This record gives sequence, C-alpha cells and structure tokens, in this order.
Amino acid sequence: MSDCTIRTASPKDAAAIAELCRDALGYACTEQTVQTRLSKCDSARERVFVAEQDGTAVGFIHAALYQTLYFDSLVNVLGLAVSSALRRQGIGTALLAETEFWTAEVGAVGIRLNSGGTRTDAHIFYRHAGFTEEKAQLRFLKRISPKHK
Repeated sequence: MSDCTIRTASPKDAAAIAELCRDALGYACTEQTVQTRLSKCDSARERVFVAEQDGTAVGFIHAALYQTLYFDSLVNVLGLAVSSALRRQGIGTALLAETEFWTAEVGAVGIRLNSGGTRTDAHIFYRHAGFTEEKAQLRFLKRISPKHK
C-alpha cells in the first residue's frame, strides 16, 4: 500500500470525501453535505474510515451495523471510494480490513455491500477481497418530501 494511514474520519475530511463521492462514485455531493452527515453519524452503529496520504483523505469507507429480525447482524458498507490516481495500491483493501476489524469488534457475522451492475472493476475488487455474490436484486426507491420541524 502507498504511504497511507487508516483512521476515523473527522470534519476536516469533508471536502476530500465530497470530492471522492463526486469523482469516484458519480454523486453530486458537497463538502457541507458531508460535514453535516459526518456530524450526525451514530458512533454506536456507524464508522467512517479514511485513508490519509500527505494530510489528505484519498479514500474512505462508510459502514453501519445492519440488523434485521430474521438474520444475524451484519455490517453494511454504505460507500467505498479511492482516488482514481491511487487505485490498485492496496488502499481499498486496507479500508476493508479496518472495517472487518470493526465488524468483529461489534459482534457482526459478516459484511454486506451493494455494487451497481455497471461497476465491473469494483466487482473484481470485491471478489478478490473475498466477497461472493449472494443474489441479484432490483433496488426500488420512493422519494418522500420531508416534513420540516
């Protein structure tokens, strides 16, 4: 792995994480949005880890404890991105390893994640990291207008 340190994200990482969300994942995301969401993370059930190089977050993973009534607890990867200039250097693997450590720490039995059908390079990475395809799914979304308090 390149000279990176894996650590818990902090508010100072918001700009870099937003850029990773835009560039690596294709989401229109702002620094303010990330900063707000980071401040609302529930440390009892969520973690955001960053890979830092030369004082800048060059990758991140957002994971949350996932509990259902019908299956053992899992950790759900909600986002994983590495700077396109630094891929294939072990950064994503290191972020997953930190998440695996946290998964064991919270007593979950595994990690699940979803990956878009067109992200074939990501699929290769996940298979190489030991993930297996469980099932094909359709994702449904219904937008709801929030009520302001």
